[in-house]
Amino acid sequence: MRCPFCAHDNSQVKDSRPSEDNTSIRRRRACEGCGGRFTTFERVQLREVIVIKSDDRREPFDRAKIEQSVTLACRKRRIDQERLDQLVTGIQRQIETLGESEVPSKRIGETVMDALREIDSVAYIRFASVYRDFTEARDFEEFASTVREVGHP
Repeated sequence: MRCPFCAHDNSQVKDSRPSEDNTSIRRRRACEGCGGRFTTFERVQLREVIVIKSDDRREPFDRAKIEQSVTLACRKRRIDQERLDQLVTGIQRQIETLGESEVPSKRIGETVMDALREIDSVAYIRFASVYRDFTEARDFEEFASTVREVGHP
């Protein structure tokens, strides 16, 4: 594992333990080059998935992009990190178990929106405003009113 501090290629595992939800292994590592300590997480990857972007580019599925988007949508909301990790893991599993090697980015976005709708309506609206590219306040108002109609404050 490459050190995030000095980019040395070798590190030594000092401690390993399962995460609280048993979906990953947390490893504490020490760099053999600079001695810096850092944490890594090892997760199961069921299959290699390629994402088809809206402009037809293809790139490997990247869990970190979903984590970043979900974290941003949930910023300053009272949702603990463990719940967000479970949400992202669930989204990743859904995508990997579709049985398809290529998945349109639109499907991934809709999956994220569905998951956020279940945990927090504000985070859901935040994500949707970027994902659906609201250009005017009216777009935002119309979307927010549909959230209330389906029973979410």
